[in-house]
Amino acid sequence: MDPHLLTTFVTVARHGSFSAAAAELGYTQSAISQQVAALEADLGLALLRRRPVEPTPAGRRLLEHAEPLLLRLRAARADVLRTAAEPRHLLRLAATPLAVNPVVAARLAEARARQPRLEIRLRMCRAERLAALVAEGRADLGLADGIAAPSDPLRLPDAGPMTTTGVTEEDLVVALPAGHPLAGRASLRLADLIDARWLRTPLCPPARLRDLVGEGFPAGLEYEGDDVRTALNLAAAGHGLTLLPASAVPAGGGGGGGVCAVPVAAPRLVHRVELLHAALPPGAAADLVAALSG
Repeated sequence: MDPHLLTTFVTVARHGSFSAAAAELGYTQSAISQQVAALEADLGLALLRRRPVEPTPAGRRLLEHAEPLLLRLRAARADVLRTAAEPRHLLRLAATPLAVNPVVAARLAEARARQPRLEIRLRMCRAERLAALVAEGRADLGLADGIAAPSDPLRLPDAGPMTTTGVTEEDLVVALPAGHPLAGRASLRLADLIDARWLRTPLCPPARLRDLVGEGFPAGLEYEGDDVRTALNLAAAGHGLTLLPASAVPAGGGGGGGVCAVPVAAPRLVHRVELLHAALPPGAAADLVAALSG
């Protein structure tokens, strides 16, 4: 399959529109239609229904393969170009919402103090985009965070050859309203809360809790942002519980004093931060990796 045609197909399927795909890729709508038709002719299968524009069963199956394949191609190109790149003092760091905890921030400050010419451009993104940004060369380094068993690696998308290193692990707390019946506990088992309503948020998706603990954890209010203070305010108002690293909850709680943070005793889970990067030549990026890895 021609990667060029595959890119066109993925773009049309994502937009659900030939004209929108044409605008994004810089072709005429007729050229987009011809490219999709050429891919369908190559496979001998219809991949898109035209009215409305949506993938056929064969098209949906191809999409499952297409995104990882195209990512690997972009990653290969970026990796080759990196080997010939000149040393730079501007580093692009991508991070998920809770990855830059106090320990990471302090290590960044120490690295900058040792390298006065070092400039860091920090970009926040969702976990599902992080590995792709690093693999495609749009970020030099990535910091990912998530919930895991102690010393277990995070589950990150396959984006080609990538080095991952553990940076920090810290305890988790349940953020619940100050008036909650369990707010006065010294610690909690998540099993005690499987029937409680949880905020549906990228900071702590209920689906991830189900993966780690089992059934339960019904979702309450859906919050699509990743601002910790907003999540704490929602928890304080009773919209749902959430699980956060201990360092993310200010002393005395949050949300105007309406939140109580109770440590999680069982199962033994931690909030983990990992550093990921492709091959790095000696220089500022490699030095920053060493600094962040502690």
